[in-house]
Amino acid sequence: MKRIVLFIATNLAVMLVLSIVLSLLGIGRPGAGGNLEMGSLLAFSLVVGFTGAIFSLLISKPMAKWSTGARVIETPSSSTELWLVNTVKALSERAGIGMPEVAVYDGEPNAFATGAFKNSAMVAVSTGLLQNMNRDEVEAVLGHEVAHIANGDMVTMTLIQGVVNTFVVFLARVVGFFVDKVLLKNERQGTGIGYMATVFVCELVFGLVASLIVAWFSRQREFRADAGSAKLLGSSVPMQHALARLNGMEPGALPQSIAAAGITNRGGWGALFSTHPPFEQRIAALRSVQS
Repeated sequence: MKRIVLFIATNLAVMLVLSIVLSLLGIGRPGAGGNLEMGSLLAFSLVVGFTGAIFSLLISKPMAKWSTGARVIETPSSSTELWLVNTVKALSERAGIGMPEVAVYDGEPNAFATGAFKNSAMVAVSTGLLQNMNRDEVEAVLGHEVAHIANGDMVTMTLIQGVVNTFVVFLARVVGFFVDKVLLKNERQGTGIGYMATVFVCELVFGLVASLIVAWFSRQREFRADAGSAKLLGSSVPMQHALARLNGMEPGALPQSIAAAGITNRGGWGALFSTHPPFEQRIAALRSVQS
């Protein structure tokens, strides 16, 4: 989950900063005649919307290393590290992707995969995962992460995030123009403070709605990655056991930058923003494809 939360947070931050800076420079505002030029606005929205998403994708691996303190295994120093590298290598070959970097970081049970490209990605596992799971369960988790890479999930997330960002930027300015010219009856050329304030507020509100959409897509990808692990291992049972074990563990502290990325389930409104489905749903889905 870490990789998705980091991606979304970095992307939204870049988008908001870029949008504010360009707006202050007068780029992306209605034309000099006070008219809303839809073609120019759409082009502006595409640039702002996809810049943040692509930037987040490109820095995803170094950001993940920095935020977790992950140590890439260059030369295995123990039998466990050797087993990790060999297992990821075998899973990657079955999945038809290049060998990812394999890393370990200190923390409670968790794992993630990240990287902009299938053949230069990284799989990282926590020390808590290695200490609290048997090797069959760890292998299932590794298969899940390798499946994410093989499915091109980070690129898919980039495209989805870029599209929703574009709509956020575009619609915020349309609403801002309406408030400024119609509700506040600004008859001067150009736009007033009402436009700027409305755009800022709308980008925050629409960005929240966009996060719901992205989170929904992320939950669907988790089901596919679970199924991908079952396919790579030839059975869904190890992944079911891994999910059941995770479900029974107490959540641990994570770095502040990814504190919201814990693997625990959240109910109520929090479930709408969760990037992962509840463990029970994931296990039930795996049982339907059990071999």
